[in-house]
Amino acid sequence: MDQIVQQIKELESVNSLSKHEQIVQGILNAINEKHVSKGDMLPSVNKMIQELGFARETIVKAYKELVHSGIIESKNRLGYFVATEDTQQELKVALVIFAFDIFQETFYENFRNGLGDSIQLDIFFHHNNFETFDTIVNNIRGKYGMYVIAPIPHKSTPELLRQLPVNRVLLVDRFVKTKEDYSYVVQEFRESSYQAFCKLKDKIQKFDQVVFFFKSNSAEPNEILESFNQFVKDHHINSVIRDNYKPGSLEKGKVYFTIHNLELWEMLKDTKAKGFVLGKDVGFISHNDDIVKEIIFDGVTTFSTDFSKMGTRAAEFVKSGEKIKVVVPTVLIERNSL
Repeated sequence: MDQIVQQIKELESVNSLSKHEQIVQGILNAINEKHVSKGDMLPSVNKMIQELGFARETIVKAYKELVHSGIIESKNRLGYFVATEDTQQELKVALVIFAFDIFQETFYENFRNGLGDSIQLDIFFHHNNFETFDTIVNNIRGKYGMYVIAPIPHKSTPELLRQLPVNRVLLVDRFVKTKEDYSYVVQEFRESSYQAFCKLKDKIQKFDQVVFFFKSNSAEPNEILESFNQFVKDHHINSVIRDNYKPGSLEKGKVYFTIHNLELWEMLKDTKAKGFVLGKDVGFISHNDDIVKEIIFDGVTTFSTDFSKMGTRAAEFVKSGEKIKVVVPTVLIERNSL
């Protein structure tokens, strides 16, 4: 620790450096000259105040900058530790998401563009498999300056996330309740889905039945299922829930709601094959909007969050490191399919 303080003091004569820059560069110099190694503890903030006479805010700012770059890490109640001896590294970001569907690609493109060229981004897919998720988190911990994660709603997820520094984690897409105060940019499913169904009530009631395709124990949000069940109960709507769509089974007089694009494409294919009039003979509602749903068959009705905005806000968090808690609104887009 004394060597770190000495390295910082040697920079006091460099007029071009502010006090917080002296601390940052001094720590980097101590690492480069092998005075400290990966895993070594740095002086506490109080120790630095005592030795340097700098303001607490100055020292905290310097430590936060080094944490943000991934050079050091903060361990809750233990202090600051050297995370890597590679002081020349760019900020490295780990992005952990479900898969690379169209809407997640939209998120990724806006996130990547928002980060700029100077930030390294590595992407991992857990496919809603908790064992895969667990393996990814254990493999990436301590290796990145920021962790942007779409968490799996699982009882063990909060404990798994605790392996990562709270102030370097951003939850995206899904929100999970934890004891830790994580930043997040997510969508809300229960209330927004219910409100979307209610706005479509008059159109839905023109049909004999609404069919919802929902796979249990999948990546599909259970909150949407709960909202659907509440909606049909509140408004006395004839409904049925099925695991999946069987090609060729499309029937007149029904509204079909699916979260999966492949099922939607199969139903649209059958609509054409059977000569049905979309919005009159059958109706479709889809979750998560994209440009194809705007164009195909003169448009498919959707309710969806803005994944481009989610990606942009996530990039802002990575670059600033400032706490963020955002629920991106869900928007109903009514088109000719209903």
